[in-house]
Amino acid sequence: MTIKSKKVAIVGTRYANFAIEEEVFADLGVTIVSGPGKDSEDIVAIAGDAEIILAGAPPKFDRNTLEKLSCRGIIRYGVGTESVDLLAAKDLGIWVSRVADYGTEAVATHSVALALAAVRGIREADRVVQNGSWGFADIKPLHLPSALTVGVVGTGRIGRHAAKQFLGLGFNVITYDIAPPKELPVGIELVSTLNELLRRSDIVSLHVPGSADGAPLIGSAEFSLMKSGSIIVNTSRGSLIKSSSLIDALKNGLIRTAALDVFEREPVQIADFQEVATKIIFSPHMAWYTEESEADLRFKAATEARRILSGDRPLEIVVEPSPEKARARL
Repeated sequence: MTIKSKKVAIVGTRYANFAIEEEVFADLGVTIVSGPGKDSEDIVAIAGDAEIILAGAPPKFDRNTLEKLSCRGIIRYGVGTESVDLLAAKDLGIWVSRVADYGTEAVATHSVALALAAVRGIREADRVVQNGSWGFADIKPLHLPSALTVGVVGTGRIGRHAAKQFLGLGFNVITYDIAPPKELPVGIELVSTLNELLRRSDIVSLHVPGSADGAPLIGSAEFSLMKSGSIIVNTSRGSLIKSSSLIDALKNGLIRTAALDVFEREPVQIADFQEVATKIIFSPHMAWYTEESEADLRFKAATEARRILSGDRPLEIVVEPSPEKARARL
């Protein structure tokens, strides 16, 4: 299908250039514009007349903003589409798509790395040496992987990958999912309830999407079930853990360490965790990142945009407008 010159807007990213996207659109005569998309006015100024919008996480597409756009589709660089008013997009005839299958190895590896740092007391050991001290009396007790059980919550791509990595390091691995797969790798035990997993685990690693209503998966009741001295790792969604409950659990010694890459509020405000900051390993929502996974994400997002430009259906559909409303935006 021959396509005349089109405009694609890229908003809310920090990419140094758009060479990957330009290569995907090379034969389509596409013009790329970009900007931060810091608020509704900025989004409209950059992307108001764009046919397709490729969006990072920060820009917010509420109904008011969407009504001022002429785009046929919005593609998220990533999995989450909480930043888009999906009902309004459907009403207005706008496709919404995402990229779900990227960064699997990176996120799983980051989860395991956070867990290992907590298990070995790496942060505490670094602090001892940096403060001019020596010895590890204040870091005890430490345990071998073979003496510990990791509970992996979620058996999707990332959860399964993380579970296999934990298993390969010698941990005992159990897992729970509301919709488990028919088969799991040999050596990984499926448990029937989240509560059982929490009671049995020395390390809990979260790998599930947030709930539609934003309700936390782990709150005070769940922390009360966990082993004293246990560790919780979250590289999935900040909304999965209720921050106030986490702070209480750390203060009261219900758990030993939290290793977190995602937070209820981002960028995270360290002051929110001031009382327990020494018991938390922080990372800045980077679990997904490697050069390889970023390139994969960008290629797949641009390819979704190309499909819509070419009159084809995207693969990772979040919102599919009615044919009548979609045609009205041509």
